[in-house]
Amino acid sequence: MNTLARLFSVLTLLALLSAGFALIWLRPLPPPPAQPALIGQIDRILVEKSARRLTLLRDGKALRSYSIALGFAPLGDKERQGDGRTPEGVYKINRRNDASAYYLSLGLNYPLPEDIARAQAGGYDPGGDIFFHGQPNALRGRATLRHDWTNGCIALADAEMDQLWAATQIGTEVEIRP
Repeated sequence: MNTLARLFSVLTLLALLSAGFALIWLRPLPPPPAQPALIGQIDRILVEKSARRLTLLRDGKALRSYSIALGFAPLGDKERQGDGRTPEGVYKINRRNDASAYYLSLGLNYPLPEDIARAQAGGYDPGGDIFFHGQPNALRGRATLRHDWTNGCIALADAEMDQLWAATQIGTEVEIRP
């Protein structure tokens, strides 16, 4: 009985420590402070996955950088639907959606023909619907999730998504680096 009580105590302590860690790590951050509006359009977006950074460029000059969240398994290039990875390569913005499940969204033209060919050769679905977007609509403007939580998309704080949305046109080039 004494051994069973000790085991229960240790398991309870581990469960409490795990819950405390999860609350600290998963706790949303308050939204970042508002920045002045960007003037004009950008012509390129650079995403550096390892730095969790998105940079807006015009004529080769960096105008603004934002912290981002990626897919829940961010290491490596996206290969198939459901892998939780964010694709790597050069893409274009090909659609805008102001009524998505997340605050605003700008779609990428993923998968490219080479992504489709690789997936067909491997016998799997390459996935699709990769977007830049804000936070889940349930958090609208109140918090920013700080861990990698998307299914492969690139997430920003809502105020930052407002700026990206206003400065980005269909056809804008997007480079996503490892």
